[in-house]
Amino acid sequence: MRFEIMRLDEVDGTTVDSTVVDAASVNRIVQQAAAIGQRLWIRPAESPAS
Repeated sequence: MRFEIMRLDEVDGTTVDSTVVDAASVNRIVQQAAAIGQRLWIRPAESPAS
């Protein structure tokens, strides 16, 4: 499963940037963000239409 992770602006909460990663990478990214106090929004990535 893949997830979209969006980094949020500290002031107004708008999306600063985003990336799509596999499930194995989510924990590492969350740990890195927590270490520096970064706000994230994580949701399942949309599957491309087949």
